[in-house]
Amino acid sequence: MKVIDVSVKRPIGVMMLVLAILALGLFSLRSLAIDLFPKIDVPIAVVATSYQGAAPEEIEKLISRPLESSLSTIQGIDTLSSQSQANSSLVMLQFKTGTNMDNALIDVREKVDQVKGMLPDDANDPTVLRFDPNQMPIITLGLTGASPEKLQEYADKTIIPTLERERGVASVSVAGGKTREILVELNRASLSRYGITPSQVVQAINAENKSQAAGSVPKGVQDLQIRVKGEYGSVDEIKQTIIHLPRGGQIQVSDVAVVKDTFKKQTSLTLVDGSPALVLSVQKQSDANTVAVADNIDKGLSKMKDVLPQGIELKKVSDTSTFIRQSIDSVIGNMMSGGALAVVILLLFLRSVRSTFVIALSMPIAIISTFTLMYFTGQTLNIISMGGLALGIGMMVDNSIVILENIFTYRQQGMSMKEAAVKGASELASAVIASTMTTLVVFLPIVFIQGLTADIFRPLALTVCFSLIASLVVAITLIPMLASKIVSEKKIMQQEKKGWYMRFFGGFVTGYKKILKWALGHRKTTVFATIALLVGSFFLVPFIGMEFMPGGDQGQIQIKVQTPSGTSLEETKKTADEVAALLKPYEGIIETASQSIGGGGGFGGGGTNSATFTIQLVRASERDIKTKELMQKLTDATGNIAGADITVSAQESGFSAGAPIHIKLNGQDQQVLEEVANQVVWMISDVQGVYNAESSAAEGNAELNITVDRSLAASYGISYQQILSEISLAMNGQMATQYREDGNEYNVKVIMPEEERNSIAALNALTIQSQNGQLIPLSAVAKFNQLQGPVMIQRENQQRQINVTADIAGRDLGSISKDIEQSLKKMNFPDGYSYSMGGASEDMVEAFGDLGIALVFSIFLVYVVMAVQFESLLYPFIIMFAMPTTFIGVIGGLFITGTPLSVTAIIGVIMLAGIVVNNAIILVDYINIQRRSGLDRQEAIMQGAPSRIRPIFMTTLTTVLGLLPLALGIGEGAEMQAPLAVVVIFGLSCSTIFTLLLVPVMYTYLDDFSNWMKRLFTRKNKVENVSEATVSN
Repeated sequence: MKVIDVSVKRPIGVMMLVLAILALGLFSLRSLAIDLFPKIDVPIAVVATSYQGAAPEEIEKLISRPLESSLSTIQGIDTLSSQSQANSSLVMLQFKTGTNMDNALIDVREKVDQVKGMLPDDANDPTVLRFDPNQMPIITLGLTGASPEKLQEYADKTIIPTLERERGVASVSVAGGKTREILVELNRASLSRYGITPSQVVQAINAENKSQAAGSVPKGVQDLQIRVKGEYGSVDEIKQTIIHLPRGGQIQVSDVAVVKDTFKKQTSLTLVDGSPALVLSVQKQSDANTVAVADNIDKGLSKMKDVLPQGIELKKVSDTSTFIRQSIDSVIGNMMSGGALAVVILLLFLRSVRSTFVIALSMPIAIISTFTLMYFTGQTLNIISMGGLALGIGMMVDNSIVILENIFTYRQQGMSMKEAAVKGASELASAVIASTMTTLVVFLPIVFIQGLTADIFRPLALTVCFSLIASLVVAITLIPMLASKIVSEKKIMQQEKKGWYMRFFGGFVTGYKKILKWALGHRKTTVFATIALLVGSFFLVPFIGMEFMPGGDQGQIQIKVQTPSGTSLEETKKTADEVAALLKPYEGIIETASQSIGGGGGFGGGGTNSATFTIQLVRASERDIKTKELMQKLTDATGNIAGADITVSAQESGFSAGAPIHIKLNGQDQQVLEEVANQVVWMISDVQGVYNAESSAAEGNAELNITVDRSLAASYGISYQQILSEISLAMNGQMATQYREDGNEYNVKVIMPEEERNSIAALNALTIQSQNGQLIPLSAVAKFNQLQGPVMIQRENQQRQINVTADIAGRDLGSISKDIEQSLKKMNFPDGYSYSMGGASEDMVEAFGDLGIALVFSIFLVYVVMAVQFESLLYPFIIMFAMPTTFIGVIGGLFITGTPLSVTAIIGVIMLAGIVVNNAIILVDYINIQRRSGLDRQEAIMQGAPSRIRPIFMTTLTTVLGLLPLALGIGEGAEMQAPLAVVVIFGLSCSTIFTLLLVPVMYTYLDDFSNWMKRLFTRKNKVENVSEATVSN
């Protein structure tokens, strides 16, 4: 090849080009963002609507269903679901993969605007959001050492502004503090005496607290802007607000209410390591570098800690960048270990430090060049992309090994170093290009398939491809040049004289020749023995489990405590304290533990009957127990706490497939669904390996239904809306206005005193003013009825749904899902009610199907590349006989190591489709070269195959040992790549052995077939020629 000839003749030009590429690569490395996982584009839009005071059934009827009806007409929706709970509606639209979300969000907003007028007047306008998994907090901080109100004040004035100024920080949210609030507590007796209603107090306060522009007035050559200032300047001014009485006269707010400068009622508590705390969650900008943002925050924290008030302590509760750094460092360590093992193999085979150095240069050059390609294609440094480099570390030297080995061969035949470099590299250049192309094309289907699996593994595919392309360029340019310049000619000539190595390797080659000769003489036995081993290996498949993704030990545990509906915050805290006591024996391995009790019942949040523990363990290397083992112990321990539902689960960061077991139950009647869900929970709890089985239909809320007699109310001149407003104002309060002080805004809330709204009797006594000014008690126009109502109503595709979820332990996901499916089929579901599997189980089935198609397409592409390389449709078939034998190694490897079949493992199988043919390509190509030189078939095989055994073994061993640290799962985050490495190691090792024996045998079979076809066509042509001659005569 001309490029090889130019490279050998112009060494300085090649070196300068390499240095330029290295400089560009190092510059690109500095600019690459660092994250735990690749950026995952989740096509989900969310419509959130708040309607204070409404029960779940009202929310469903008045908000969720109208929104669903309008939104369902949008094109490209895959799933439309909703959650209706007290005070809020959440409608989620999951679009099909590949949907343009910018256009989709425009469509969603248009549909929401169309239905907005149908929603209740008191409901807030719906908010349309795009779900972004990158907006999860990257750092959580705990502020302790003072009262909640002092901590809140200090956080608002100092900490939050400081953090939000840091580069890359999007926002800081706070939990556990106390917010200032101005309460106007009404006196019922005073209201009755003056004949006014709570609403009139609200109107008076709102009307008095306003400033407004009122035009301008000329003064000389200037126009003075007129502004009427009427905002409250102090809390006392609120007390002095004038209220005009219906019968004439006026009073002040203080005559009918007590104005308190206080704090909002606390509906949640947060604790860090057992102490009351303010918890601050820091979100990064969606395109920001997680590690860089964390570094910026650390710098800001170090400055703040020096000026913290005495007694106040600011500490980290969680930091996702820590696990990211540990994971990246772990992959780099495994990559370096694998590279070192590959270099040792090279040194053992080449017996030359210079030759080993020449080939080993391929690795750093290929890696650094890859950083450039990653930068220009918008990739990030994460455990997936770095895992791709670790996977390719051994393969990066394969091309260089083959090229340098052939150069050595010609040098030993007496050529000069330059001649041998050009001749040896040019002869096998097409073969190494073809072998590299077969490895590259298997990743094309992964790059082009859609879904979560593609989003996760596309960076891995691109990184492996980039590194192999770089190593190929190095092999056909730099290696020939260096071989002609720095490899010792004397040492090459002396290699045949090495003692122990040549005796060992020579004996090995001699033994191989004997086995190969026997195999060629017993072709049928060789083929049938291979088939028998292949078929036998499939009998091990039932003993190999299945899972979606390998789990990593991130050391994060979440404990959720659910007490009966309506339980007070204080009672829930007592249960949480029992859980906290169970954590004490593990304080040595718990880095931080935070508690959140209550939550106010926001979107997806819990009420006063819920508590959540977030536990961060020390590094896996610093503890003797795995996260899953500790979870199991805590599950057993918390099971003894009475009066609460407690679940212990791993808190995952990055992407998540949801609960391992997720059963969706669909139907119309909520009560029937709940009964079916309870049966399913009971049923799956008996399946071995299932724990934490629970239904999304929690125990119903105790409700007090008020039925208004509209006719009777109308006879008093009272409207239904007036009654609703007065009840809401009295029991929940109503924000009258906002009081501004020192640039801050505080709610001014009008409400009845606590003692006048804490009983049904007080509600009965609530008065509503009629048109003639008469005060009518609520009990006169309404009836009261106590009952149980649902906590949350879920719907999917406009049908009610209840979800049953569970965690698994001790068994693989595939076998447990199979057992659950069999049990579900035995259940008698009522007419109109059905189930479907979701969560990780559904994702696993979908991913396995997609990757199965990708594997078939990859094999086809490999055949296409080889057909182009050999300009033959027959020789690729010979080479592809190396593929089926990989399954012997793959299945055996998974069985021996106890590794379940997962998406990662299947990616390894797809990789093998491109890797295992490389040795066969080199083998068949060299046998053909020998035949073209004049040798017959038997001689070409017996001479060509043994002569290729060293480069084949070298490439196999460097790849296998390069992956060995990854297969052992050493370090944080390595568990995800381990199945892939296991599959490649066992599959490639097994395939190499069969390649050296089976491929030559199949070569003879297909060569015989080719000769038979030639003879057949020759005989046919002769017959046709004789026939034509006869006719002509």
